[in-house]
Amino acid sequence: MINTNAFDYINLLDKAADAAWLRHEAISNNISNVDTPGYKRQDVAFASYLERELSSDRHLSIDERVHNLDLKKLNGQVYIDYANYTYRLDGNNVDPENENVYMAENQLKYQGLMNCISQEFQNLQSVMK
Repeated sequence: MINTNAFDYINLLDKAADAAWLRHEAISNNISNVDTPGYKRQDVAFASYLERELSSDRHLSIDERVHNLDLKKLNGQVYIDYANYTYRLDGNNVDPENENVYMAENQLKYQGLMNCISQEFQNLQSVMK
């Protein structure tokens, strides 16, 4: 078998797309529970994990850093946002207007990631021709 790093970026983009999908589900839950007393909004942490992993070896090129990533450590993590203060008497901290903005932002990120993955496969296909 040939040892190659041709799929490094595809694997990374796949992890990012999984995190975006997980965030979509969290935002959907927030919107669904906008009227649930005591509900605390959820979000997904991924970008900070990716940044930490990629910044570990600053003397390496970005290609080498992506190649050295441990993808098993790089997963989106759902967390409850207690820091988002509530002004409601029922303790719910979901703002439907903000959630809709987060949803639109996340959809654009996901579509961009899917386009990048598609482009990476097109690049591989061009190389194989």
